[in-house]
Amino acid sequence: MSTASTRLPEGRYGRSSDERADRKLKIAGAVLGAALLALVGYFAYHYVVESKISAQVITFEATDNAVKVHLEVHKDSGTDGYCTLRSQAADGSEVGRADFRFTGSATRTDKVVTLRTTAKGTTAELLGCHTG
Repeated sequence: MSTASTRLPEGRYGRSSDERADRKLKIAGAVLGAALLALVGYFAYHYVVESKISAQVITFEATDNAVKVHLEVHKDSGTDGYCTLRSQAADGSEVGRADFRFTGSATRTDKVVTLRTTAKGTTAELLGCHTG
């Protein structure tokens, strides 16, 4: 005896429920993927655009109670901001920290600033720059 097939003829009754579910999952995945890509793009754009002031330490010279730091600052024209510097002793303890303001219309500034220390500093570390 032969057994009757339980499968429906292909193409006769439309898509099966599995095919409809697969299509819905593909659409949902595409929408979520596009949303994630847009979110990453948004944060990347604001990270790059909001960086209106940046700096780097060119050289520094330490004495017993101060560190002279040569900073090169890049900023947007007319943007005011400040950079935070710190110095550490040979044992790693912090011996000085200060904020230095940068104002004006120049987009590039080379400036030598003096960071007062409580003991001889062996480093000059730029902690960051901020607008404001």
